[in-house]
Amino acid sequence: MSQPFSTSIDAGIAQMILDHPPVNAFDSAGWFAIAEEIDALGANDAVRVIIIAAAGKGFCAGVDIKELAAQPNRIVDVNKGNYETFRAIHRNPKPVIVALHSFVLGGGIGMAGAADIILASDCARFGVPEIDRGAMGGGAHLQRMFPVQKVRYMYFTGEFIDAQEAYRLGAVERVVPLEKLLPTALEIAAKIADKSPAMVKLAKEALNGIEDGNLEDKYRWEQGFTLEAYTQDDSQESRDAFVDKRSAKFDE
Repeated sequence: MSQPFSTSIDAGIAQMILDHPPVNAFDSAGWFAIAEEIDALGANDAVRVIIIAAAGKGFCAGVDIKELAAQPNRIVDVNKGNYETFRAIHRNPKPVIVALHSFVLGGGIGMAGAADIILASDCARFGVPEIDRGAMGGGAHLQRMFPVQKVRYMYFTGEFIDAQEAYRLGAVERVVPLEKLLPTALEIAAKIADKSPAMVKLAKEALNGIEDGNLEDKYRWEQGFTLEAYTQDDSQESRDAFVDKRSAKFDE
């Protein structure tokens, strides 16, 4: 089975390009494969900085809801695959730059929130539609990007914000036209790759250590509520409605 991404390494810069049409939504196996590759890039002495970008319509639409609608028990594997991917980015010994375009949803938020530097095209949109998919999760990583009340508004409503609003709130380093997104990521990556690898590794470890709380522990706490949500009838109805492209109907 082909991997849902491609990778390349040049001049100390690793590029991972997510590529799983139509919307870069990954099943449990896909998430585990992404995590394994990011870990491998972090352990590769030829790599000094990692860029994660995407081909196709958008950066990442999150998990494969169709897999979960058909097999709800897969939520345990999906949860673990998401956890490992976000951990691999956040705890990677190398700096990770994400270059985001169009939709950044669910698991895409997790990847962005775990990263060191976020770049966005002017067409990028950020959202956590989990409340409309019968799940939880993403709040810890969203809160690493945006203020608490903005996170709660997005979480409770499922509404998106655009790249300019994300920039205004301080989450995004730069907003650029789509055609300049990857070149800008490469420009920044080259600046980092030119630094002492030993010093950059120490800087990454130090910065992670001074963060408020433990991102991975916070996310695991959230995932327990996703598992609890999956025991609710409303959760199954939400997933079925999404797959059937209809409005969900909840009991009073």
